[in-house]
Amino acid sequence: MHDWLTPQWPAPARVKTCVTTRTGGVSLAPYDSCNLGEHVGDQSPAVQKNRQRLVSLLGCKPAWLQQVHGVAVVEADPLRVHEADASWSNKPGVACTVMTADCLPVLFCDRAGTRVAAAHAGWRGLANGVLEATLDKLGVPGEQVLVWLGPAIGPQAFEVGGEVREAFVAQHASAAAAFVPSGNPGKFLADIYQLARIRLAARGVEAVYGGDFCTVSDPRFFSYRRAAQTGRFASLIWLVN
Repeated sequence: MHDWLTPQWPAPARVKTCVTTRTGGVSLAPYDSCNLGEHVGDQSPAVQKNRQRLVSLLGCKPAWLQQVHGVAVVEADPLRVHEADASWSNKPGVACTVMTADCLPVLFCDRAGTRVAAAHAGWRGLANGVLEATLDKLGVPGEQVLVWLGPAIGPQAFEVGGEVREAFVAQHASAAAAFVPSGNPGKFLADIYQLARIRLAARGVEAVYGGDFCTVSDPRFFSYRRAAQTGRFASLIWLVN
């Protein structure tokens, strides 16, 4: 049994999505049970069994990435693991896939249901433009794009230093509203969802959904901030015929 999520947003019928949770796999503690990351210390056979179960349940081919907190965007390829933090596809059955455990997973599609994309956005990737780079590769006007913001660290849990605030405010003055003093000297609580919406709006993307989770406080999800030794859950988006 599992409690995986199906995002609620007005995507075209051809666009399918899934967000896995901690349940539904075979990994042992502290990766229990559906860890999909091979780079976190879990037993490789368990990870592979979890990934195979994902494929059998969803009927798509995930295109896994080696994520590096950068801004590279590649065409999703189930046969090759690219070093990148986002992917796009216009091929049915190929799932753009990102793994997270506090960072922000962002799913994209066009209103026509012909192209999809997924991005992994930690604060560095977000500040450096991974969402904008993904939109560039998607290749459709901002008003034709739908976006869903997946489970990430919530605004009550994401304490950052002043340099993080400055990195965002230097690009968009309105980003200042996404930071409030945390009570610790020089520290702020950051709303990564608001920061993403500001950057998307600057590119003409107003149809943004989701963004109401907190991986740190919600035990359904892996959270690196809650437990440094932990697994990764996946957010996937793909097209069907």
